[in-house]
Formats: sequence, C-alpha cells, structure tokens
Amino acid sequence: MIDYYVQFVKWRIFSHGQVVVLCGNAKTAESVLYSSKKKGLIQAVKRNLFVAISIETGDPFASPYEIASCIAKDSYISHHTAFEYYGFANQVFTTITVSSPKRFKSFEFDGRSYQYKLSYTLEEVISAHGVRVTSLERTILDTIRDFAKTAGLEELLRCLEMVTVIQEQKLLKGLALYDNQFLYQKAGYFLSFFQSTMKLSDTFFSECHKHIGKSIRYLFEGIQSANPVYNKEWQLFVPGNLMKLIEEEGVGELV
Repeated sequence: MIDYYVQFVKWRIFSHGQVVVLCGNAKTAESVLYSSKKKGLIQAVKRNLFVAISIETGDPFASPYEIASCIAKDSYISHHTAFEYYGFANQVFTTITVSSPKRFKSFEFDGRSYQYKLSYTLEEVISAHGVRVTSLERTILDTIRDFAKTAGLEELLRCLEMVTVIQEQKLLKGLALYDNQFLYQKAGYFLSFFQSTMKLSDTFFSECHKHIGKSIRYLFEGIQSANPVYNKEWQLFVPGNLMKLIEEEGVGELV
C-alpha cells in the first residue's frame, strides 16, 4: 500500500482511470482506493476524482486551484478566483469559480465550494504548475463582465486598484473576442478610473468608444435603488456616489 501512496503523493490529484492503469485492473484499483480512503491517505473530491492527503497535517497535497483545474478536461479557474491566484484579491472567498466548456455539478470539498461557470472560450487560459487560469487581462474582462454575480462591485474595484502592470493589446484582443457592446461600455467605464496606474493609453479608450453603439444601459440590475446618475461618456447609469468616492477618497473608502 505504501508504494501506491507514494505515487498518489506524486500525482497530488488523480482520477479513477489513473489508478486502474497503475494497478493493472479495475478490481485491484477499487480495493486500493477503498483501503487508502479508509486509512485517510486519500479523499474523494467528487466522483472518480481523488486527492492525496498528508499524513502529517491531514490536509490535501493539491491546492484548491489544482483541484479546480482537474474537475473537467478543460476546466480552469477564472473571475475573482483568478484574481486570488495572482495575489490581487482583497478578500479570499470560500467559493472557487471554475470555468469549463463541459458542464459539471457544483460541489463542496474541504471547506470550499466549487462553482461551475460556462466557458465562453479557451483563449487566454494559461497552464502553470498544475493550474489552469485565465490570463490577468482576461481575468479583468471576465470579472468586469460578471461582477454582479461573482466578485461584487466593491471587490472588483479593489482588485483593479491593485493591478499596475497590464498588456493593453491583450485587453483589446479580449474585448474583440467577446464582441459585446455592454462589456465595452463597462470596461471603458471601470478602467478609466485606473488609466494612470494601469498605464492605459487614450487609444484604448477610443477603441472602446468605437464599439459601444447607442444603447444606454444600467451598470447592474437593481441599480435604481442606488441613486443612479447618468454617465454620458459611457452611456451608463452608475451609482450616484461611486465616482465621487473614487475620485476624492479612493476605493478604500467604499466600505
């Protein structure tokens, strides 16, 4: 059994199929998995997916980011979870946002909730150290697009405030890939507050302006109760006190 455990530790996180290949047949694999789970050497993350457990600490060897990257063939962390991975998040959420072209049922493991998010594209997904994660530029766009359902307004602003190095062309490429007028509006609006810190050129915002069309939109659903004001430049109704707080006191004063 110890030899199997050594291999499990090397894998960190592994599938039922890998164990079948390791053992040579399904019957032996089932026996090894059962014994290993009973002894606390491994835990089932979900059906057919297992993680090796440290004998010393009782914790999984694989990080939540590694686990998320193995849930499905092309799964990867995105949105606020990607900001966490890059070290730009103000808060650490218990929810892990996992994007994948293949739908899976959201589940909980080791105190974390792994929530499914439909993957629109596999462009700008980076693989490193057993983790698949959206590039920083795509993370920014995805979180801006879905902030009301993922990070929330205040956390989005705090994350954006921490970013100081960005590739402008990757942002424009991502915007062109999504080709969504509302996203151009929101990206232009939010990133305009951070033009200096992110070193974004006027050309970037000019390009955003070209694609916003004539539609006038609310920044998020339910904003009517937040004393909205109209931002003519981006044709958006935005919280009445948002711009004042950012311009006069900084993002840190939003909460």
